[in-house]
Amino acid sequence: MSKNLVLVESPSKAKTINKYLGRSYKVEATVGHIRNLPKTKLGIDIENGFEPKLLNIRGKGDLIKQIKNDAKKSDKIYIATDPDREGEAIAQDIVDVIEGKTKATIYRVLFNEITKTSVKAAMKNPIEIDNHVVTSQRARRVMDRIIGYKISPILWTAIIDEAGNSLSAGRVQSVSLRLICEREEEIEKFIATEYWSIWIEAKTDSGDILKAKLVEVDGKSLKIQPKPEMEESDWKEFLNKNFAINSEEGAKEIAEKIKGKNNFHISDIKKKEIKRNPSPPFITSTLQAEASRRLRLRPRNTMRVAQSLYEGVDLGEEGVTGLITYMRTDSTRLNIDIVNDAKEFITKRFGEEYSVEKPRTFEKSKSKNIQDAHEAIRPTSINYTPEFVKQYLNDEQFKLYEIVWNRFIASQMEVAIHETTTVLIKADEFLFRLAGTVIKFDGFQKIYEESKEENSNKEESENTILPKGLEKEAKLTLENLEKNQHFTKPPPRYTESSLIKELESNGIGRPSTYASIIGTLQDRDYVNQTERKLFPTKLGKRVNEILIKNFHSIFNVNFTAQMESELDQIANGEIEYIKVLNDFYNPFLEAITEAESKIEKIKCDKCNSDMEIKIGRFGKFLACTNYPDCKNIKSLREAKDDAEPEYTGEDCPKCGSKTIFRNSRFGKFIGCEKYPDCDYTKQITLGIKCPKCKEGDVITRRSKRGKFFYGCNKYPDCDYISWTKPKEEGSEEEESE
Repeated sequence: MSKNLVLVESPSKAKTINKYLGRSYKVEATVGHIRNLPKTKLGIDIENGFEPKLLNIRGKGDLIKQIKNDAKKSDKIYIATDPDREGEAIAQDIVDVIEGKTKATIYRVLFNEITKTSVKAAMKNPIEIDNHVVTSQRARRVMDRIIGYKISPILWTAIIDEAGNSLSAGRVQSVSLRLICEREEEIEKFIATEYWSIWIEAKTDSGDILKAKLVEVDGKSLKIQPKPEMEESDWKEFLNKNFAINSEEGAKEIAEKIKGKNNFHISDIKKKEIKRNPSPPFITSTLQAEASRRLRLRPRNTMRVAQSLYEGVDLGEEGVTGLITYMRTDSTRLNIDIVNDAKEFITKRFGEEYSVEKPRTFEKSKSKNIQDAHEAIRPTSINYTPEFVKQYLNDEQFKLYEIVWNRFIASQMEVAIHETTTVLIKADEFLFRLAGTVIKFDGFQKIYEESKEENSNKEESENTILPKGLEKEAKLTLENLEKNQHFTKPPPRYTESSLIKELESNGIGRPSTYASIIGTLQDRDYVNQTERKLFPTKLGKRVNEILIKNFHSIFNVNFTAQMESELDQIANGEIEYIKVLNDFYNPFLEAITEAESKIEKIKCDKCNSDMEIKIGRFGKFLACTNYPDCKNIKSLREAKDDAEPEYTGEDCPKCGSKTIFRNSRFGKFIGCEKYPDCDYTKQITLGIKCPKCKEGDVITRRSKRGKFFYGCNKYPDCDYISWTKPKEEGSEEEESE
């Protein structure tokens, strides 16, 4: 019988580790958390130091009983949950559950990578549970619970949602929604400014054509007029320093003057050598962002695939082994052994000139926390090249592993050297410019270059291939002139990758939360994603409006970032739990009290008392607060009868009236505004043909328990259903689970 018990979170991780440790160890999986705050109560004793009341999670009873029984029979217990805050909290929960049930010695072990060598080394060097990190996780959980529990009822009262959607607010979720909504407001208020560019094509004596852009007139730089409504005095001041072409007439006038010149010549040639450094190896946020841009993977799917690579893949004769290090990290630290292996690989594969003399490091000056206990996301072994592992991976796994591998190897390669040549062409008061860049040494770019976020404001590039033999003062002949009209563009909408970058740059959220934040916004129908851009829905805008109006001081970037910083300080033992919760709760309580007094209550039509939202077995409903003297109840649909309808923009084919979006307990649909006089309805399809019958369209439906699924609109003739959104034929974009 096994005398050593090892507890991990994931069943697949347990399976891999069990193969490494052998028969003297029994490896069990907790399948995530085993304890949580109660679902129907606040579960926090605010008056007694914000003490959380953790309960065993329903459905985990048999598992907890098994862990207790195994603990009784064991001499040693190794808790090997994930090396982050959540994993540390689960480790403490396990200790609390088995405390007094076993005489075994309990150890904490951390696996940064699931390889045989790493696992055995960790088992030989156990540590203790970090109580500071556990306390930090508890504080985060308590803070999030208080926000959700106190604010959600206010949203339910302010926004009567007949479909019973789970309106909610979250510490980070709501700030993310605010960023998306504010960007949408910027776009809606944006006023485009017209401007023109002028390009010339000039020929050298050898017949080469140089295409250059007008950049100066009379020593004034050509600039875009900042605002069309600029005051006359500001406009004059702007023109004293700059030159603008903001109309077709102005462009024609300048063009005619340029055409009248006959002294075009190269006034200067400037060469500049630019060294480009490789990007650091991936951390969670950069992996999610790069996978979104390059692979079109949603953050949730990126983490799902990364988890499978971390927990272990069967490599044939090599056996089951983890291919990447732990994927929830904000550390760029690298193990010196793998760095030395990379140097040897680079030298052998690409040559000595591509290998750096000293290992390149990327550590930032930041406070230490549990995420820094492990490394950046990297391959576990240099031997597992993409070419070697490709046959053992599915398409998603291979593509993600390949960019992890390439980025890590590139991080230890020499800089790339570019040479930029700028040619200035002059004709009296007019100055034109063209530039070209050549790669003198590709360095790390031989294997990897980070993709860039799409930039909607980028105009045509000035970079071109320059002919050889250009000399200063060489005379040129004007061959052609182009006038191009442009309009300034609003700031781009957030994509999932750019939103993650924005959150990280502001110190909001942590590696383990980015995917769930974005997923929750879309699951709640606060945000839609179209062509990879994030749009706030009507519901999302309304929720944001209420939150900002009533909780401006709570749901803002600075306050949220400050709370994140204090949670880190708890993890580092630099600040007390009670102080952080008081710093948060006192201003929060003031905001809640004020909001509750301002929110207009729904009155009972029988006794004129306030109605409140309650949750029953069939969802939310309105009940009189004067119960039991008044037992009046009302459905949310009844309460919403007078709400402003959301029109579709189409007419009812049955009676000619307008159609509107309606909700039922089974999801959203289109109906006639004249209901019940007109009973026309239409299902909302996803524009995807049913994968089974090929005739019907896929629609979103909701089960009796409120969970969304996808089915065919030909039901019951076609019984196709799926819990995951099917992909449109030919589409590369992955959908959320």
